[in-house]
Amino acid sequence: MKKLTHIDSSGRARMVDVSEKPLTQREAVARGFVTMKKTTLKLIQENSIAKGDVLGAARVAGIMAAKKTSELIPLCHPLSISAVTVEFTLEPKKNRVLIDSRVKNTGQTGVEMEALTAVSIAALTIYDMCKAVDKEMVISEIMLIEKSGGKSGTFRRAVRR
Repeated sequence: MKKLTHIDSSGRARMVDVSEKPLTQREAVARGFVTMKKTTLKLIQENSIAKGDVLGAARVAGIMAAKKTSELIPLCHPLSISAVTVEFTLEPKKNRVLIDSRVKNTGQTGVEMEALTAVSIAALTIYDMCKAVDKEMVISEIMLIEKSGGKSGTFRRAVRR
């Protein structure tokens, strides 16, 4: 069984010392969904939500969140991120928005948390902008899809949509 890296020998929380790790190319992809009423998805698609461009605002919020991850999650290292993308796919048959985020850097620690944070905040922004017309939206299945770089190598989830 692997040990938890954020716990010291006395059981106290700690930030992992990455100073001896080599710089490597790191990349992570995360995904999540916001399920909503059919009419809400149609309003998003038509850019007719009263608060404005839902997906545009959610994209910017996700990118900003990735850059602020170390300020939001205790023990995360502040990272120099080289790229963040947040993309949306409207899925009318399932009444939902699929959110994908990809984060890249060259560093001593991975960018999984940044990708997951980008998806989470993009989803929350969609909820915030649409809650006036649909309080029953559900944010779900926020997950790491893949990561590469570093000592642990590559991880790829078997994805089901």
